[in-house]
Amino acid sequence: MAVKKKKSKKISKKLLHKYRLVILNENTFEERISFKLNRLNVFVLGTLSSILLIVFTILLIAFTSLREYIPGYSSTALKKKAIELNFKTDSLQKVISLNEQYYSSIKKVLQGDVKTVVFNRDSIIEAASIEAADISLKSSKEDSLLRERVEKEDKYNLFESAISKANFILFPPANGILSDPYNAEIKHYAVDIIVAKDTPIKATADGTIIFSEWTAETGYVIIIEHSHGLISVYKHNSSLIKSQGDLVKAGEVIAISGNTGDYTTGPHLHFELWSDGYPVNPTNFIDFK
Repeated sequence: MAVKKKKSKKISKKLLHKYRLVILNENTFEERISFKLNRLNVFVLGTLSSILLIVFTILLIAFTSLREYIPGYSSTALKKKAIELNFKTDSLQKVISLNEQYYSSIKKVLQGDVKTVVFNRDSIIEAASIEAADISLKSSKEDSLLRERVEKEDKYNLFESAISKANFILFPPANGILSDPYNAEIKHYAVDIIVAKDTPIKATADGTIIFSEWTAETGYVIIIEHSHGLISVYKHNSSLIKSQGDLVKAGEVIAISGNTGDYTTGPHLHFELWSDGYPVNPTNFIDFK
């Protein structure tokens, strides 16, 4: 116990032993400043200085723009870009939702799932009963001038302004043997044409591509909207040459035949024709041989 007391006294004596720190002029050795210190004071001052330096550094980094240069902190520019990307993502989701509704409506039309709407005939008649005296049937001066100009243009037009449905010719998208004919009773609103793999599939008439995508059930599908309310559908292709929105001519290659999709047992073309939302038998208009 006595030895421990002596050691503790020696330690406290060393800590409390006073020293003098003097700053002298190098040329004249004149004393400028002097401080009385001991080891305990130096330790306490060093610890406090270190704590203050750490606190100041933390505050400087946390509340100034310097934090952007430290890993783990996000910059203002990155936050701005993230907000812009969030808005763009939301807009894209709305566009995708509208496209899904559009494709769903087309699918219902192609499948014949068109529900009839019941109208109240009496309410329609009542709404349409407007006194003729309240309606002015006189054409304006601008309307008369426009009618005269259009009549002159049509008078010297070399082409017919309207094409009759009787002269509307459909070309075969591919030639081959029909493996599965059109059968409305079993809801097979198409003809399946056996063709060799990688056979060019052609447009049956002039029109606009309204759908050109991959589907799990029928593989690569392309749909063309023609005049006179006619729509043609081509399924189970191995690849698509035309994209949505493209204008095509009759006989122009739009896809390559294949064997894609779950509902296929071999290379063939599943071809459908729809007129004003109703399926029609393609063999009534096209010779596939």
